[in-house]
Amino acid sequence: MISGTSHDGIDHAVVDFTVRDGVLHGEVGGTGSTPYPEALRGRLMRALPPAALTFAEACELDTLIGQAFAEVAAAAEAAGGVDLICSHGQTVYHWVDEGRVLGTLQIGQPAWIAERTGVPVVADVRARDVVAGGQGAPLVSLMDVMLLAGLPGRPAGLNLGGIANLTVLRPPGSDAPLAYDSGPANALIDAAVVRATGGRDRYDADGRLAAAGRVDPALLLELLAEPYYRLPAPKSTGKELFHAGYLQRMLAGRAELSDADLAATLTALTAETVAAEVRRYEVDTVVAAGGGCANPTLMAMLADRLDGVRLTTTDEFGVDTDTKEAVAFALIGWHTAYGLPATVPSCTGATGARTLGAIVPGAGPLRLPEPLAVAPTTLRLTTAGAAR
Repeated sequence: MISGTSHDGIDHAVVDFTVRDGVLHGEVGGTGSTPYPEALRGRLMRALPPAALTFAEACELDTLIGQAFAEVAAAAEAAGGVDLICSHGQTVYHWVDEGRVLGTLQIGQPAWIAERTGVPVVADVRARDVVAGGQGAPLVSLMDVMLLAGLPGRPAGLNLGGIANLTVLRPPGSDAPLAYDSGPANALIDAAVVRATGGRDRYDADGRLAAAGRVDPALLLELLAEPYYRLPAPKSTGKELFHAGYLQRMLAGRAELSDADLAATLTALTAETVAAEVRRYEVDTVVAAGGGCANPTLMAMLADRLDGVRLTTTDEFGVDTDTKEAVAFALIGWHTAYGLPATVPSCTGATGARTLGAIVPGAGPLRLPEPLAVAPTTLRLTTAGAAR
């Protein structure tokens, strides 16, 4: 289970993993996305950076989000036996200082999930990588590396959530994969839509607002001057940088810019920053996932900038674009249960691979499976009931 940088709700996926002939097979069963209750989402959004936050509010949000995750977990568990739950929770802050991640905070108290379901819960999955010198992100790189392992050439996984991240499997001159956050995907677009509609709408549905506008070249150039884009990989960012206040500063003195032109310009920013990284690492196949895949204007802008590059989605590999991150954290939970590292050091920048998370016991004694001596390197996904 995960709530991403769009902070809109909880995604979940139930995955049955088995190892056959050295390949990890995952059968994806029940999946879904449950919006946060409106009042809770409002409190969460008001508490995010750059807002100040009291310990009292932090405690209450940690509890309320934990309870919301517990309800989703209970519904999923009731639909079929679940042996282990991996809860990413809700990221509220990613502490970055001069390119180095010093800490990361996800809330959503996992004890509520364990108590509600009676199932052990893997949680706090990013911290160990940070302590080992990594960025704590993008952890989805493990799934990208395993899922795209069989592709020839130089493929890359792309996630278009609030933030865009890339996993390049074979960067030029290296056999080690590389992963990092390239910049905003939907974060600034969403902020612009909220600004334009007074909060009535939260995202640019079907990319209609951006499609009605024209890109402002001067604003796009100023946006592209953001120092983050010039930092070397691995690197990570979030809404502690790309938030509504950031957008407001960039719009100073541009009162004449229409809402549609702003949306078009921010959509072009996402497409341009992603495409620049694809070109930088000579990627020939991009496999995209995340909410941005449902924005045809964004996908068209990206395709226009990726001449000669095959642009596809994770649907081709057995996982819906909206479900990929939830499946990725199920994969991380499986690795933790079997005592296996769930990070790729060259992708996060850590000094070595680490087994992730802390485990909250369920209703009975904690019993984990016998550790595996060798981790599978290839992942194959199917949908429950689909022909194998």
